Amino acid sequence: MKKILLFSLVALFSLPVFAQLDPISWTFSAVKKGDKEYEVQMKAAIQDKWHLYSQTQPDDAIVIPTEIKFNPNPLFTTDGKIREEGKMEKYSDKALGISANQYSGAVVFIQNIKLKAKAKTKITGTVEYQTCDDKKCLPPKTIRFSIDLK
Repeated sequence: MKKILLFSLVALFSLPVFAQLDPISWTFSAVKKGDKEYEVQMKAAIQDKWHLYSQTQPDDAIVIPTEIKFNPNPLFTTDGKIREEGKMEKYSDKALGISANQYSGAVVFIQNIKLKAKAKTKITGTVEYQTCDDKKCLPPKTIRFSIDLK
């Protein structure tokens, strides 16, 4: 019984630490590329010793890939797939038989957007991501974003 109580107390007091810990800082912006064309940039600054995972993972990966979703908006369409700019690292653990596509330091996720008409609007959506260091992985986190197009 004492072990159960001790485990419960440790779990209870460590929850706030994990809830506050987020080694990823996000910034969101849009760069005008043409008359009705924009490049939406979602930049992740990654703290030292932490990793953020690519949208695409090998078949043997056990991490949760980064997933970006745009909320529907009748004023724009997405043009192509979201691309990633950064130095991708291909992690492999032969002993466990797992691998992952990950980033350290920084990565930018870029989506081309085409407006259907000249109008001011917002691009809104969510980013779901997981981050790990060499000892632990944090639970997946979802954040919302809103970017003004002018």
